[in-house]
Amino acid sequence: MTEATTLAAAAGSPDPAEGLRAVRALRRLLERLESIQVANARAQGWSWQAIADSLEVSRQAVHQKHNRTGR
Repeated sequence: MTEATTLAAAAGSPDPAEGLRAVRALRRLLERLESIQVANARAQGWSWQAIADSLEVSRQAVHQKHNRTGR
């Protein structure tokens, strides 16, 4: 099983402590994956608007969250 598959299974646990730990870990994994893919898109010349459209968020939101030059 992959990490994501294991965590997804644990998120459905009837034990709230286990389920919530898995949800937290999935959220962290999702954030890492999003950062990797946004960096990949930017390296390939994608605009902030194109990335935002793909993520179904505003351009401002994705730019603020992932723009490394502004930090």
